[in-house]
Amino acid sequence: MTIRSHPLRAALSEEMHVRRLPRFAAPCRLLQIVTLLGEASGDSARDHIAMLVTAGREVVPVSARYAVLDLGGVTLVWERHTEFATYTLLCPGPFDAPFDPELFEPIQSRILDHMPGEIVRATQIAFVGGNAPDPLPADLEAWFAPEAMIVCDVAGGLATVISDFRLNEDGYGRLLVRDRGLEHDEPAQLLLRLQELGNYRNMALLGLPLAQRLTPAVTGLEARLAGLTHAVSERTSEDDQLLDELTFLSAELARLLAETRYRMSATRAYGQLSIDRLAGLKIGTVRGYQTLADFTERRLTPALRTCESFSARLDDLSRRASWTSELLRTRIDIALAKQNRDLLTSMDRRTRLQLRLQQTVEGLSIVAISYYLVALMSYLVGALPGHSHDLAMAAAVPLVLAVVAFSLWRLRRRLSE
Repeated sequence: MTIRSHPLRAALSEEMHVRRLPRFAAPCRLLQIVTLLGEASGDSARDHIAMLVTAGREVVPVSARYAVLDLGGVTLVWERHTEFATYTLLCPGPFDAPFDPELFEPIQSRILDHMPGEIVRATQIAFVGGNAPDPLPADLEAWFAPEAMIVCDVAGGLATVISDFRLNEDGYGRLLVRDRGLEHDEPAQLLLRLQELGNYRNMALLGLPLAQRLTPAVTGLEARLAGLTHAVSERTSEDDQLLDELTFLSAELARLLAETRYRMSATRAYGQLSIDRLAGLKIGTVRGYQTLADFTERRLTPALRTCESFSARLDDLSRRASWTSELLRTRIDIALAKQNRDLLTSMDRRTRLQLRLQQTVEGLSIVAISYYLVALMSYLVGALPGHSHDLAMAAAVPLVLAVVAFSLWRLRRRLSE
């Protein structure tokens, strides 16, 4: 049987199976590097992971967005997102030092060589079993900053997370996860949610410095637009000058919108993903410590609100600029209408003057035509014998005037019709 598949069927099926970690169990060490690529660097990221294949074996063949490689006892999971890529190293088995960077050093060096993009997050993760002894307070203080330590239960109490989410001297953050009864795919799913929460949170925060840097420029444009709007209401201001200033302001506003639109939209999307991942972790409190939800909401929510406020100010400024432009166009249209009215009034006055002159000329033309007709008739009458020529000519003058006036009146009437 021949199946006619949609051209995107295979790609959609592959998309449903990415963004997952291979199954593992405690104890296990993990290391994840997140590199910011941008939307146009997909080929370079795929070429880089294809180069790493030569040092190991493909467990899941390299595709455009996902690959799993066996690099001699260490598993590398590579995933390509819209504008960033993640490199996750898994090393199962017991360990003495949970955050010793030497464990992944050879493979880590190969990954960092020629890696495209810039690192935006890097984390060392120690996943320990429930039968392992609890870490001593001295060890926790050595691994994490006591004043910033976060301890909470996740997965409905089946695991405990400890971290301070700080950048350490080795360039990595640290995350300690204690398994208290996770089974099958649950460890991998939990680690995936935890890392996605951190990754999406960092990507969302990329919009905050941009909003903070451009906020003074937006404030300046708002003040300038307020001045222009007031000037539009004043009749003493020049329309040409106002139009030039408003055009410059609109161009600056369009530049700011083009510069920030994508980043602010991405911040909203990443922020919502972070909130979704946070809700899926089923966080429980541990007395005496702040939870992952407290840490995330206290830092992420203000940043998202700042970016939302910045975007709202830009949109509001764009609408107000459009309103001011419409007001100025209305003012210019009214001025043009007044000029046209004055011009038509002047033309009407000149037309009436021309009509009066024409009527005067017509009266004079009646006299002139009658004069010439009477002169012609005098020649005819003078040639007739036995008549009083002067009396006949005097009697013909009123008759000629009447005939000429009536003829001109008929002609003017026909032309007007």
